[in-house]
Amino acid sequence: MASLRFASPRLRNYFKENYIPQVCEALLCGLLATCPEDPLKYLEEMIIAIMENGLESLLWDICIDPSMKPKIRRLSETYLEQLFGLDDQLMTPELMIKACTFYTGRLLKTHFCIWRETMTPRTNEVEILAEQMERAREYDNFRLQKCVFHHWHSYVKHQKEQRKDILQRIQQIIYCRRLVTILIKWRDKAKQKYKKREDELMLKHELQFKKWKSKVKVNVNAKEESISPEHCVSEVSLISEIPEFDISEFPKRALLQIFSNLSLRDVVICSQVSRSWLLMTQMSSLWNGIDFSTVKNIITDKYIVSILQRWRLNVLRLNFHGCLLRLKTLRSVSLCRNLQELNVSDCPTLTDESMRYISESCSGVLYLNLSNTTITNRTMRLLPRHFHNLQNLSLAYCRKFTDKGLQYLNLGNGCHKLIYLDLSGCTQISVQGFRNIANSCTGIMHLTINDMPTLTDNCVKALVEKCHRITSVVFIGAPHISDCTFKALSNCDLRKIRFEGNKRITDECFKLIDQNYPNINHIYMADCKGITDGSLKSLSPLKQLTVLNLANCVRIGDMGLKQFLDGPASKKIRELNLSNCIYLSDASIAKLSECCSNLNYLSLRNCEHLTDLGVEHIVNIFSLVSVDLSGTDITNEGLMILSRHRKLKELSLSECDKITDVGIQLFCKGSPILEHLDVSYCPQLSDDIIKALAIYCISLTSLSIAGCPKITDTGMEMLSAKCHYLHILDVSGCILLTDQMLEDLKMGCKQLRILKMQYCRLISMKAAKKMSSIVQHQEYSSADPPLWFGYDCEGKPLTEQQDTTPFKDLELTMKESTYSSEEEVV
Repeated sequence: MASLRFASPRLRNYFKENYIPQVCEALLCGLLATCPEDPLKYLEEMIIAIMENGLESLLWDICIDPSMKPKIRRLSETYLEQLFGLDDQLMTPELMIKACTFYTGRLLKTHFCIWRETMTPRTNEVEILAEQMERAREYDNFRLQKCVFHHWHSYVKHQKEQRKDILQRIQQIIYCRRLVTILIKWRDKAKQKYKKREDELMLKHELQFKKWKSKVKVNVNAKEESISPEHCVSEVSLISEIPEFDISEFPKRALLQIFSNLSLRDVVICSQVSRSWLLMTQMSSLWNGIDFSTVKNIITDKYIVSILQRWRLNVLRLNFHGCLLRLKTLRSVSLCRNLQELNVSDCPTLTDESMRYISESCSGVLYLNLSNTTITNRTMRLLPRHFHNLQNLSLAYCRKFTDKGLQYLNLGNGCHKLIYLDLSGCTQISVQGFRNIANSCTGIMHLTINDMPTLTDNCVKALVEKCHRITSVVFIGAPHISDCTFKALSNCDLRKIRFEGNKRITDECFKLIDQNYPNINHIYMADCKGITDGSLKSLSPLKQLTVLNLANCVRIGDMGLKQFLDGPASKKIRELNLSNCIYLSDASIAKLSECCSNLNYLSLRNCEHLTDLGVEHIVNIFSLVSVDLSGTDITNEGLMILSRHRKLKELSLSECDKITDVGIQLFCKGSPILEHLDVSYCPQLSDDIIKALAIYCISLTSLSIAGCPKITDTGMEMLSAKCHYLHILDVSGCILLTDQMLEDLKMGCKQLRILKMQYCRLISMKAAKKMSSIVQHQEYSSADPPLWFGYDCEGKPLTEQQDTTPFKDLELTMKESTYSSEEEVV
C-alpha cells in the first residue's frame, strides 16, 4: 500500500471517496485480533456487517470482538497514516500523564498571568499619559511641518520652472536675434554676390556679343575685299604662336567615341582632312553600323557598293531608310555575311528578287525592317527558310502580301524565335491571317498594329489563342477594338498597353487591367472618351506603373486623380500626361506633389483651371525634369515661383497669354540647365526673352517661338552668338525675320538640324534653299500667317470680326514648298 503515495491523483481520490483504507483497516484489525479458522467466511460476514451499518460509521475496531478490544483511547478517527506508511502514534499511560501535566501547567500559567495583570494596581499612569501626550504633540508638529514644507517645496519648484522658462525664452530671443542678424548679413552679401555675378555675366555677354559682331564684320569684309599683306602677316604670326595639337594622340577608345557620334557624311569629310585623320576614320569598330539614310540625297550607288565591299566583314547594322537604290546596289548587301540588323523601309526599289539575294547570304539577321515596301508572298516564303534567328520583323504598310504569305512563316525551321512584330497599316490581313501568325510565331512578346481600321476583337482573339507570351500591345488607330480584347489578353502577362482615339474602350477594361495585369508598367490611353474617374480608381492598386498617358480623356477630374494617387501606383510613376483634362484643378496638383516623389515628366497642357497656386505645388516635386503648362492660366508670378525648382530641363508655355517678357526673364535666371523651351503663340513676347536665353541658358538645344511676331533679327543674332548647342528651332510666323537671321545661324549654330520657318515672308526663297543644304530637315513658307495665329501680316492683333472670318487660305498655306536635304523623324 505504500506505493499509493506515488499513485495518480485519480486513483488516490477513488480510494478516499470509497473509504477503501478504512474498510481494509477494519478487516485487517479483525483478522489480526480474532484469527478465525475460516478467514474467507469471516471476511464475508464482516463485509456484510459493514454494508448494513454504513461506511460513515465505520471504525477500525468494528470487526473485533468487544472482549478482545484494547483499553487505550484512539487519537484520531482513522488510521490512514498507518496505511500510507506513517509510524504508529498510539497513546500510552506515560504519554497521557505527561500530556496532562503539560496542559495543567500551561493553563495555570495563563490564568495566573491574567489574574496578576488584573489585580495588580496600575502605577505611573500620569507619567505614561504625559509620555503619550508628548509623542502626540511631536507627531502633530511633524505633520504641520510636513504640510508647510510641502507648500514651500511646491512654491520653490514652481519658481524654478518659471525662472527656467524665462531663461529659455531669453536664450531663444537672443538666438533668433543672432540668426536674424546673420541672415541679414548673409542676404546683403548674397545680394552683392548675385549683383556682382549678374554684372559679370552681363559684361561677359556684352564682350562675347561684341566679339561676335566683330567676327561677323570681318567675314563680311573678307567677302567684299581682299585682305592686305600686313594683315596676312599678322594672322600668320598669330597662328604660329598657337601650339599645335594633334587629335590622333588621343586614345583609340576616345577617338572611337568621338567619331561614332558623327554622321556618315561627317566621317567622310574628316577622312579628307589629312592622312592621320584618314587613319582615324579607318577604325573597324567605327564601321559596325552604317546609316545611309542621312545621306540618301547625295550619296551614289557606286560609293555604297565600294563601302560595303571594303567593310563587309565588319558591318553589323545597315540603314537604307528611304534610299532609292538600284538592284545591283541592294545585291551588294549580300556581301555583309555578318549582318545582324537591316532597315530597308520606304525603299521603293526593293523587290522580292533583291530580298532573295540578301536572305541567301545574310542568314544571321536578327532585325529586319521591310515597312512600306512592295514585297509579296515570295519574300514571306524566304523569311522562315533563311532567317532562322529572326527576332524583330516590321511589315508595316506592306499591302501586297496576303494571309497565305503569313502561313508561309511556318515553313522550314519557321520564325519561331520572333519576338517583335509590326503589322501597322496591313489592312489586307483577315482573321485567318492572324490565326496563321499564331500557328507560326508563338513566341511573340511585342505586337504593334497601328492604323488598322479593320482590326477587330476576333483578330486579337485568334492571335492570342496560341501566343501567350505577349507583354506589350500597341493598337493606335484601331477604332473597333473594345473591352473584349483585354478579356482575350487575360492569359498574357501584359507590361505595356498603347491605345489612341478609341471610343469603345470604357472603365470596364481598366477593371480587367487591375485583375489580370498586376505587373503592367506602361499605359497609354490617349483620346479615349469613355474613360472616367472610375478608371483611375481601378489603376490605383498597380505597384509597377511608371508611365500613364490619359491625354484628351476629358471626363477625368479631381476625384479620380486623388483616388489614383492614394494607391501604391503613385510611388513609382515617372511620366504622367493629363493634357486636355479640363476638370483638373490646383487641388489635384497639391495631391500630386505629396504622393509622386519620383515623377520626371508632367504634362498639364490646356488644364484651364490650373493657376499659380498649382505651380507652387509643382515646385515641390524635386525629381521633375520636364513640365508642360501650355494653355493654362499661369502668370509671371507662377514663372517666378517655378524658377525656384532649378532642375527643369524642358518647359512648354505655348498659348499662355498671361505671361510676359518679365516672367520668362525671371525663369531663365533660375534655370541654367534649361534645354528645351516652347513659348509658341505668345504674341506678347519680344526680343527680351531671346536676350535672357542667350545670357542664362546657353545649353539650350530646342526652342520654339512660332507665332511671336515681335521677334527680330537682333534677338536671333544674340541667340546665334551664345547658344551654340541649338539643334531644333521653330520661328514660324515670326514675320520680322529676314535673311540675316539665316546668316547668323550658319555662323553660330553649327549643330542646327531642324529649322521651321513657315509664314516668314521677309525670308527669301534663295536664302532658304541655301540653308536647306546645311540642316537635315527644313520647313519654309513665305505666305502670310493664317488667321488662327491671331495677328495679320504686319503683326497687329486681329479684331474679333477678322478672327471669326473663315480660313480661306489655310489649305493653300499647308501646300507651301518645304525644302529638306536630309529627313529626320522627330
